[in-house]
Amino acid sequence: MTKTGKWIIGCTTIFFIVVLGISILFSIFLSSDEGYEDEMLGGSNRNSKIALVEIKEEIIESENIVRQLKKYRLNDDVKAVVLRINSPGGDVASTQEIYEEVTKVRKVKPIVASFGSVAASGGYYIAVGATKIVSNYGSVTGSIGVISQFLNAEDLLSKIGIGSTTIKTGKYKDSGSPFRKATEEDIKYFKGTIDEIYLQFVATVSHERKLSMDSVVQLANGQIYTGLYAYNLGLVDTLGTYEDAITYAGILANINSDATIIKERKNQKFMDIIFGEIETKVLDKVINKIRPTIFQYKFQY
Repeated sequence: MTKTGKWIIGCTTIFFIVVLGISILFSIFLSSDEGYEDEMLGGSNRNSKIALVEIKEEIIESENIVRQLKKYRLNDDVKAVVLRINSPGGDVASTQEIYEEVTKVRKVKPIVASFGSVAASGGYYIAVGATKIVSNYGSVTGSIGVISQFLNAEDLLSKIGIGSTTIKTGKYKDSGSPFRKATEEDIKYFKGTIDEIYLQFVATVSHERKLSMDSVVQLANGQIYTGLYAYNLGLVDTLGTYEDAITYAGILANINSDATIIKERKNQKFMDIIFGEIETKVLDKVINKIRPTIFQYKFQY
């Protein structure tokens, strides 16, 4: 075979290898939709499982937590759920949606809320839907209330020669706009909405904790409480650690043997493999942070 023939065969072989490699990468990319699987954290009884669901950081959406809770609610092998909360709260509607799913779980199997460092405001709102609440002595909880904040950049923009024109169909349509100062009427308008959302929070705590509305209103001034203080106020059921919450869940579910603890794990996506999971999580956080949320059940710290 001539050198030219060998060169053609070599180039052809390399070409097909490159095409094959690109095809494989492309197929991985197309099949890299998010998937989830349960991993075992301990225990040996596969027929009696306790599922761990974690709420971490600020609550900005409900879909993922609601999906997990619903999955374990419908799984007959899961005898109880531990909801580990380490959150200052967040978006009102998302908080309420998670709370509603927690109450659905409670109707068919025990669900124990376990407080981490912070389970305040919306984090506490969610917890009251559980069968029982377990808090560490030093967990930060309470902060029952609503907050709404608006930035005003009118003076800053005017200094650099930027103005704005607003065309609207009603006097409240641009309330809260950063391009003008809030009027007394705007503030009164938003205060009315905040008061309504606040009463929803108070009523939920009153109903779930079997406390009078008046007593909850006395507590619901935005103040934070330690787990110990909250226990004395009747806001939590018992004091203990995460491990205590697991044990408590097993007792409530009448599990006599070593239950298997399971937790959902997300399968790696193509972007995670290429760029690393940490970087993609940071990007997700940045995207979620810029989403506007007007009213929040949130402890500001």
